[in-house]
Amino acid sequence: VTNDESNGTVSEFGLAQNYPNPFNPITTISYSIPNSSFVQLVVYNSIGQEIANLVNETIAAGNHTVEFDASNLSSGIYFYQLRIGQFVETKKMVLLK
Repeated sequence: VTNDESNGTVSEFGLAQNYPNPFNPITTISYSIPNSSFVQLVVYNSIGQEIANLVNETIAAGNHTVEFDASNLSSGIYFYQLRIGQFVETKKMVLLK
């Protein structure tokens, strides 16, 4: 689920820490982009295997949120990575069941 919030202008790429963290089973991931760009937001497990591809499309500038439902995954540490052109940022999240 993607929610767009165009509240003001965004000056740089950004990836926020998911909330809540630790989570069970749904968490929200927020990111911001300063201009319309092709965005990839991918979730990986602790050994680097791709678990979910949350965003893989051109997104308008602004602040955006995506819900990640991990109800089919086991407890553990997962990573989510935002890729926009040369910008890459990765953060850690914890699933507790």
